[in-house]
Amino acid sequence: MSYVLDSSILLRMAQPTHPIHAEATYAVTTLLRQGESIHIIPQILYEFWSVATREVQYNGLGLSIPDAHAELERLKTIFVFLPDSSAIYPEWERLVTQHAVKGRDSHDTRIVAAMNVQGITHLLTFNKGDFKRFPGITVFLPSDV
Repeated sequence: MSYVLDSSILLRMAQPTHPIHAEATYAVTTLLRQGESIHIIPQILYEFWSVATREVQYNGLGLSIPDAHAELERLKTIFVFLPDSSAIYPEWERLVTQHAVKGRDSHDTRIVAAMNVQGITHLLTFNKGDFKRFPGITVFLPSDV
């Protein structure tokens, strides 16, 4: 089976002192040991960068630019990186229109669009409710693994 990791998973894995760090790490490690294919997409890395480089007092990780870049490079060596294709935008536009997506939910819709284009139906996230409107996407919490 193939999975896409949400930024919520990557962010918790990058923050060893966070209360759900172990849960995120255990779920991903378990999937990898089971031979599952785990993917990351550009949208996830954009979201990761945004939070990773944001100051701690604003709910970020406070990483420096070099440290955040090193983490992106590390993530691309651990997981299968699927680059964007020209098919993602039309799929995103179809989804936001069909499902009446507004505001910040458009970012999650781009994840679903990329998954649809790549033919991946499984997503690992801490934010299961953000994806409930999209049929064909099976959402897993780390506790489900």
